[in-house]
Amino acid sequence: MLHPPDNPVWQALCNHLRHFNRGNDVLKYFPADVSPFVGLKDWDNSDIETLFQQLPSNRVFSVMMVKKVELPPELEIIYTCPLYQMECHVKYTIPDYAPSIQKLGYNDIPQMLKLTDITKPGPFLDHTIDMGNYYGIFENGELAAMAGERLRLPGYTEISAICTSPAHVGKGYASLLTEHVAQHIFDEGHTPILHVKTDNLRAINVYQGVGFDIRSEVFFAIFRKR
Repeated sequence: MLHPPDNPVWQALCNHLRHFNRGNDVLKYFPADVSPFVGLKDWDNSDIETLFQQLPSNRVFSVMMVKKVELPPELEIIYTCPLYQMECHVKYTIPDYAPSIQKLGYNDIPQMLKLTDITKPGPFLDHTIDMGNYYGIFENGELAAMAGERLRLPGYTEISAICTSPAHVGKGYASLLTEHVAQHIFDEGHTPILHVKTDNLRAINVYQGVGFDIRSEVFFAIFRKR
């Protein structure tokens, strides 16, 4: 039996983020300016056939699932890599001496897009900010680091877009923002989760240092119709 984090995209689009669904009851996906994620209930042979028949052909999509998904040859695989899904059960007290953390809004989107374009934490689009709360640390009016909430599913909320400008690496901003977002998630009664490439040892060490543990390995792929 799959738990909600095992198929997070489907669970999010069936529940907390269902208002974003541009598919139907069987095939669910986000608007192109929000996220490339597509969700299916089981990702079995029947679901894959539905994917091929009903998925729009004019955009790129991505899948994130705890089990390996065998995508049909009719789909062009653009990129694939294994991820770790990590979860946290440690609640935080943010120190008073920490740098000022600001909630980000629509006026900050240009800087958010610039930062994520430089650091490549994963897809961040014009309206990704609509998925949840995003927070940042500024230095001299420049967004130095950010993190926020992406997939919201029963009992869990995913932390995403954790990134720091190369000019500000080493100041502990990633840890601080991850703790801040995680505490907000705990306050809402959810468990924080996040996803990271299995070979990104630096990031894994940061997340383990603030209380995250590896829960599962996750299949991830970016694809489109040929």
